[in-house]
Amino acid sequence: MSNKIKVALAGNPNCGKTTVFNMLTGSNQKVANYPGVTVEKKSGKCHYKDKLIEVVDLPGTYCLSAYSEEELVARHFILNEKPDVVVDIIDASNIERNLYLAVQLMEMRVPLLLVLNMADVARKKGLVFDIAQLEKLLGVRIIETVASKEQGRDELLGAIVQSWQSKTPMLATVRYGKEIDDEIKKIRQIIEENHLPIADKYDKGWVALKLLEQDEEILKACQSEAVAGAVEKGAKYIRDIFKDEPEIIIADRRYGFISGACQETVKSTTIKVRHDISDIIDMVLTHKVLGLPLFILLMYLVFQLVFIIGGWPVLLLEHFFGWMGQGITNIWPTGPDSILLSLVVDGIIGGVGGVVAFLPNILILFAAIAILEDTGYMARAAFIMDRIMHKIGLHGKSFIPMLIGFGCSVPAIMATRILENKRNRLTTIMITPLMSCGARFPIYALLIPAFFPVRLQGPILWILYLTGIVIAIVTAKILRHTIFRGETVPFVMELPPYRIPTLKGIVIHTWDRSKLYLQKAGTIILALSILLWAATTFPKIDISKYQGQKLSVQQIQQLNLTHSVLGRAGKAIEPAIRPLGFDWKIGTALIGALGAKEVFVSQLGIVYSLGNEEANSHTLQTTLRADYSPLQGLCVMLFCLISAPCLATLAITTKETGSWRWGAFQFIMLTAIAYVLTLIVYQIGSVLELGNKIIGV
Repeated sequence: MSNKIKVALAGNPNCGKTTVFNMLTGSNQKVANYPGVTVEKKSGKCHYKDKLIEVVDLPGTYCLSAYSEEELVARHFILNEKPDVVVDIIDASNIERNLYLAVQLMEMRVPLLLVLNMADVARKKGLVFDIAQLEKLLGVRIIETVASKEQGRDELLGAIVQSWQSKTPMLATVRYGKEIDDEIKKIRQIIEENHLPIADKYDKGWVALKLLEQDEEILKACQSEAVAGAVEKGAKYIRDIFKDEPEIIIADRRYGFISGACQETVKSTTIKVRHDISDIIDMVLTHKVLGLPLFILLMYLVFQLVFIIGGWPVLLLEHFFGWMGQGITNIWPTGPDSILLSLVVDGIIGGVGGVVAFLPNILILFAAIAILEDTGYMARAAFIMDRIMHKIGLHGKSFIPMLIGFGCSVPAIMATRILENKRNRLTTIMITPLMSCGARFPIYALLIPAFFPVRLQGPILWILYLTGIVIAIVTAKILRHTIFRGETVPFVMELPPYRIPTLKGIVIHTWDRSKLYLQKAGTIILALSILLWAATTFPKIDISKYQGQKLSVQQIQQLNLTHSVLGRAGKAIEPAIRPLGFDWKIGTALIGALGAKEVFVSQLGIVYSLGNEEANSHTLQTTLRADYSPLQGLCVMLFCLISAPCLATLAITTKETGSWRWGAFQFIMLTAIAYVLTLIVYQIGSVLELGNKIIGV
């Protein structure tokens, strides 16, 4: 017998499944995508005694009816990958709703374990479980855990090993009433008589049940006239008796089974004469009047925190990379004019170091977002925005991908799959890049301290993030009344209970996001920095043409810059961007930012390292402050906030919409909005003399 056990973690959203996964696997995790889809696959490993346990965290789903891609992915993994044990995580404080998924897993006849997670929360609510009796009723081993405190880990791992060793699940059989049970039996018999391949692959009773539920995927897989006839006859019989679809009646019977089991095994020791803590908090945080101002205030405090705490670490990293570049220059054997030295110091250290220096700010921002998510507040933010979203033809569910967009636009656009309505989904995809992703943050972190005093740095960042949200809302309103006209599908929004986040959970969530940032710095940004350095360095000018002019080193470097490939490109677009307050140097950085937004910072670092002989003794921020005004700095940030997203975002937009035309539309639309709004801000600001300094060469 092998010592390797494959475990699938299933569960509803907000049941603590990720916390259980972290408890089992710790830092031994990896993230990829399921084959053929963009749904994230998280897996990890742990050892228990002499067993190696591989844990796969399935997408959170409420059921396995295959209405969404997440449900299909979870179902396909269980059916086709055949994990040795399926562990269903249940929110013990909301056991009845969570058991619906467990019943569907029981129907599949897979080796199953149930985990009553957050047992401490259930006890505080006065709930008492007769675990032994519930195990008998369901035919499933049940483990109580408090994953946030790592309670129940060894017991769960022991139960996984025992379940794997037993191999034969002793699951209870769910009864749907005589009429439905008889029809399932008839369909199963015809499946066996026709020797359908699907019957050899999956449990025959489950296949018959799914056929009666009119499951499209199973219907397509059967492709038998005899089976199709039996299914249609059975469905008509059920409709005639119950005056409703078989799917609805079967769901009702599942809930009846769950209700009966819970009545026998779940008792409440308290009488609810008042709201629980979550309800009391929500009376304030989701209040019709106070909810939105409190959300805006909370975001303001987060952004203040980013600069107040992150300022000194950023400064230290900047000095470190400056010291590293100067040290390499001092010991370089072939002298300061070496092309290879320029590549190392200006291209690699100046490019990548300029981005990595802002990692402390990124860590603080992502940690704050992780805390808000783990407490349950981010779900409230979507609920608060629901009222506003309805007015623009969307609903609060669309705000969830937009919130994810604060981290990265790519997973945010993938998250729009939760939207059932095609118009809502397309609208949300189009506006999601207006959320200030982590890639834009280095631009803000560079320019805000360069042009604004400490007391204004948090407010400016806060204004930028709010500006993105406001422009997104206005754009969505226009799109929903023009290109994407149509009614909004109603949606009931769930508010999970508030929880105290764990330090381990915050660290893992923060590091997962920050790790992607560092990986980009070490791969994509490194490659782009080298390419942009080359495009900024070559071709070189023929210095012999200027022998009689006694040019300084700085003037020669400036001529080389303007003569280079990227310098010429910047000069070419300068007439178009000058009305925005930008010169050719900013133009070259904007070109680089098309690959990845962070490269804007890298390219400015490369340009000023090559073009300024004092670059080693002055920080980039000081140099920018000398060349540009606060108005120009603000306009650059505004343009980068709104303008065309990076190539990865455009690629995922094309993939998710199924047409390159939508990717092109997104690119043109956002760039046009960015140009018009930046033009208005700069021109009005210049007229009002709000820092209208003339741009240098």
